[in-house]
Amino acid sequence: MNLQSPQNKTSSPKREWSPLELAEMKTGKYLGQIHRPKGFASRRRIKPEKGSACYHVMSRTVNGEFLFGPTEKEAFQRMMRRMARFAGVEIFTYVVMDNHFHILLKVPDRSKWLRRFDSKDHEAADAGERRLLAHLSTVYSKAFLRQLENELKSLRERGLEDAALLLLERFKRRFCDVSLFVKELKERFSRWFNKQNGRRGTLWMDRFKCVCVDGEAALATMAAYIDLNPVRAGIVEDPALYDWSGYGEASGGSRRARRGLCKALNLPQDSWESRALPRYRLFLFDEGLAVEPKSKSLGAGKRKRRGVSPEARGKVIEEKGEISPSLALMKRVSAFSNGVAIGGEVFVKTMTARYQRAMDRKRERIPKHVEGTGGFFVMRE
Repeated sequence: MNLQSPQNKTSSPKREWSPLELAEMKTGKYLGQIHRPKGFASRRRIKPEKGSACYHVMSRTVNGEFLFGPTEKEAFQRMMRRMARFAGVEIFTYVVMDNHFHILLKVPDRSKWLRRFDSKDHEAADAGERRLLAHLSTVYSKAFLRQLENELKSLRERGLEDAALLLLERFKRRFCDVSLFVKELKERFSRWFNKQNGRRGTLWMDRFKCVCVDGEAALATMAAYIDLNPVRAGIVEDPALYDWSGYGEASGGSRRARRGLCKALNLPQDSWESRALPRYRLFLFDEGLAVEPKSKSLGAGKRKRRGVSPEARGKVIEEKGEISPSLALMKRVSAFSNGVAIGGEVFVKTMTARYQRAMDRKRERIPKHVEGTGGFFVMRE
């Protein structure tokens, strides 16, 4: 017997706040926080209390403006990789479009990841701290690190060991946190973009969207959704031809991109050629198949969706998911058109050394072997 009265079944209607009411909201419990009365919903990040977790994060430019060209996409890609190393985040795959980006990533267990900065029994007492300072060099200059070391030394000379440890803890708090990783990546890129383009103000439409992803099938599906973005946008017919994505980077020979996709597919990191590439390529062309409106096989009412053609899908099935020699050659074209020098290893090394002297570069540049071209090497800028 249902003892609940009809009155109890009916929930109170959600209060709709007018724009002017929202504008007059008072400061909340903490400084800078807006007080949200009962009935005002707010979006929160869902994070596990402990252990590792995978996320799909996405953010769009202000007003959805198409602001990113090849240089901006390349810059974002480089900053993303650098900030991921700093934050301890693993990038599975990503895509940088003209007005937004997607990243599929894994945040490791923070307590386990931080153990690398603990001093072991057989080591000196400050060995862990030295490893932490070396790690900070991922994003901080030598001048900043010298200043930090001097500050730590000064605090300890005054007997303020707790203050020194607290100072180091401020850096550790930034590790293994999806919110801080994306926030710092967007802020760093915004500063670079505004300076390069002589603009001011915000670059991004909102904070960022974040979805927690779990399970092998869910990760593979989300990775395909991300790597198919350029196909859905009608930019390329084959996702391998888009350079600013995880799959495009992996198809061009990037080992780190291949390792990321192997992890997303739950396959050994050295199995790209033998297992991951054919399996993922077939999956991409299945998931990315274009949808025509009112198709009998899909049912009426389906909206048209751009994607790969049935002919392209059939060809990939024919090739059993392998990259054809002609497509591999197309992926190498960027090395020929964007390189500073290309040729044999000795020649490129000589040109690289000359370039470094002319540009007064101290960091050694190592020529890169161009896969699929025999003995060609390239030095890129």
